[in-house]
Amino acid sequence: MNNHSQTLAALIGSRICHDLISPMGAVTNGLELLELSGMGASPEMALISESAADANARIRLFRLAFGTASNGQSVRSEDLGDILGTIYRTGRIALDYGLTGTVTQPLAQAVALSLLCAEQTIPFGGTLTVTQQEGQFEVTAKGGRLQINDLLWNSLGVMAPAPEVTPAQVQFLLLPERLAALGRTPEVEHGETGLRLRF
Repeated sequence: MNNHSQTLAALIGSRICHDLISPMGAVTNGLELLELSGMGASPEMALISESAADANARIRLFRLAFGTASNGQSVRSEDLGDILGTIYRTGRIALDYGLTGTVTQPLAQAVALSLLCAEQTIPFGGTLTVTQQEGQFEVTAKGGRLQINDLLWNSLGVMAPAPEVTPAQVQFLLLPERLAALGRTPEVEHGETGLRLRF
């Protein structure tokens, strides 16, 4: 993907997510007003509220992962943790989140893309872990039944022709370009029950 195509894709991603955030926020506000009006709690309302919160968090994550990223802007680790915590609070995948402080938007984007890549390896459930030590980030995926696509993971470490991907795998095309722009080299290790990505 050349620079023009990458910029265009990021702008499109930002635009779509930006336009979806407002109506999703309105849905959330509407649910809060219904609760304040005296409507009693019910399983149906709880399901709608959880679904709205999950959709809102996913849009925010996708905006970070697939939108534009500026070196002049930073992301609070706490905010990213809140987004990820909402997404992974239920379901087959658990999250162990260990980032603190603030990171530049491009680095936060790399973390988001890395998590989306790692998530692909544990479709039957497991744990995602993200940590930072001495400026290096580490994302791990652990589960009982890993699914490793060697073609996709091997493509992260070399500037080789991009492999063909499905829409669900597009993060594998974007992550190596983001890391190259940051001057970082990904290191990938995996075994029978876990995968580790460092950069």
